[in-house]
Amino acid sequence: MSVLIQHAKFIYPGSDFHEMIVDIGISDNGHTINISNADLKEHPAIIVDGKKVWHTEETTEEALCVAPGFVDVFADYREPGFEQKETIASGLRAAAAGGFTDVLLAPNTKPAIATQSGVQYVLQRASGSVVRLHPLGAITQDIEGKSLAEMLDMRTHGAIGFTDGWHPVQNTNLMLKAMEYAKSFDGVLLQIPLDASLAAGGLMHEGVLSTRLGMAGIPVLAETIMIHRDLELLRYTNSKLHITGVSTAEGVNMIRAAKAEGLNVTCSATPYHLALSDEALSSYDSVYKVSPVLRSENDRQALIAALSDGTIDCIASHHRPQDWDSKAKEFEYAGEGMNLQELAFNVVWQALREKVSLERLVDAFSIQPRKIFGLQPAVQNEGMISLTIFSPGSETDFHEANIKSLSRNNPFIGGKLSGKILGIFSRNQLHLNR
Repeated sequence: MSVLIQHAKFIYPGSDFHEMIVDIGISDNGHTINISNADLKEHPAIIVDGKKVWHTEETTEEALCVAPGFVDVFADYREPGFEQKETIASGLRAAAAGGFTDVLLAPNTKPAIATQSGVQYVLQRASGSVVRLHPLGAITQDIEGKSLAEMLDMRTHGAIGFTDGWHPVQNTNLMLKAMEYAKSFDGVLLQIPLDASLAAGGLMHEGVLSTRLGMAGIPVLAETIMIHRDLELLRYTNSKLHITGVSTAEGVNMIRAAKAEGLNVTCSATPYHLALSDEALSSYDSVYKVSPVLRSENDRQALIAALSDGTIDCIASHHRPQDWDSKAKEFEYAGEGMNLQELAFNVVWQALREKVSLERLVDAFSIQPRKIFGLQPAVQNEGMISLTIFSPGSETDFHEANIKSLSRNNPFIGGKLSGKILGIFSRNQLHLNR
């Protein structure tokens, strides 16, 4: 289909048209884009006019923004094995609603995505979706942390990176071998920074609040000792490492120093670690039970500063749907995670709009993930075109009836958040949120 997006502010750092009000024309085959600061004369099949804020009669020339398609570098759709929580189809609908054109899928399914057949299964299930799905293969067989999986075989059949996801590799020798193996084919390993032995039995950040609430705490050391170990292995192997879910001030300081040294390390933070602190757990509401845990306000401010200065490269939703039975129980026994992909941009924008520029957020949501994981640029004159269409000046009323995901473990339901995702263009399809 041919599409014309008129009067849109183009947010694309490094582009000649960055922060200009432009018209964007996309050809019938979705492979040619024309960006101009003058109205295009062609006659497209679909016109999106930025002079009006979505669903209202209010007019403003900057009501509409267009950015390179957002990429979620870590999400869990639970299929196969846990389809009552989320399926690939429902997860991809949630991703589109959240403005994501590309999603990196965690391998924590049953069976795990640890073989070429597992990679091919999820790719087949995602075929035809407006959102591109990129499987992350497991580092170890069946995510058991005992022996390496056939990473090269999975890479050949479509795996974009490798991780044991919610169960980070604990065995140091095994992680060393994984880095050496991945280096042979220029692969990227992802690791959640958590030492399982130090975190065992913990329910929240170890600090004054955990003592007051009488809840077992997880020390900052559980994160920093794992980061230290993996950075030492990275220094030894000269491989590639992406640390996802960094949550502490000490952790980002270590990564900042490693980058200055020249190590090939990148990292991402979640929307909930950027927007919330451990104070949220004062309610004992299991919706705030996540891993890594919510940390102190000082840690949160350090993450914001690290995102602003580029130490934190990108934002990962850590979308982890849970069914009602998994969350509606005593905090100690409740399942971990938030269902946040549909609101990732809104949560971050509302929390950080006074502290982090829109340009840096687009860089974190779109440009840096593509560089780190070797995805094609989202906007090029001949080739793949992926765009996210949004209005930072509008608001989103997030009602349960509008949720695309199968699960509801989200603390923002019923609230109003800054910004509005209007739609995406991907795979020669224009998907508009209604």
